[in-house]
Amino acid sequence: MKIKICGLNPIRDVQICVDLKVNFLGFVFYEKSPRNVNLKDIKTLNKYNKNSSAYVAVCVDPADNFIKKNILGNFDYIQLHGSETVERINEIKQMGIKVIKVIKVKEKCDIENYIKFDNADLIIFDTPGMEKSIEFPKDLIEKLPKGEKFALAGSVSEKNVESISKLGINFFDLSSSLEKQLGYKEHLKIKSFINKINELKN
Repeated sequence: MKIKICGLNPIRDVQICVDLKVNFLGFVFYEKSPRNVNLKDIKTLNKYNKNSSAYVAVCVDPADNFIKKNILGNFDYIQLHGSETVERINEIKQMGIKVIKVIKVKEKCDIENYIKFDNADLIIFDTPGMEKSIEFPKDLIEKLPKGEKFALAGSVSEKNVESISKLGINFFDLSSSLEKQLGYKEHLKIKSFINKINELKN
């Protein structure tokens, strides 16, 4: 199983996620978000020994200048939440960074959109809530493609991860379910979730 935790703070949350061997650490670069990262904090990330964890910059239609100035050299992946095309993904990959593309799913036909983004390194299926905690319908989870390239976001929590895993999902993206208040991750919740994942692995 793989885990991505999104909306982390570069100063508060990195060390615990690295220690718990979280696979992907997501940092939001979107000014309208309560989880938006201060650009001054980016350099803090280089102070950590991230071991096997990967840094992910979560963006919405990022411009070339922003990517070159802030993302390249600081992050392993860029996660695209906007209206990026296949051509745009190729342009970004040519800059020298791996791409995660988010597919927003409201109904069954939306799932098939992933096929046209085969050039993305990873794909996340999310609800259209844009950081609002909207539950991903169970009947649609069953229809998602399976495998290590595909992740599920949208109301994944310690309470439901076992039942979701039984539907064949083994890559989970979490954010709000691990917060004590909007924009602030609760470290005890992170530990508890990872413990649950380790139980399921065994």
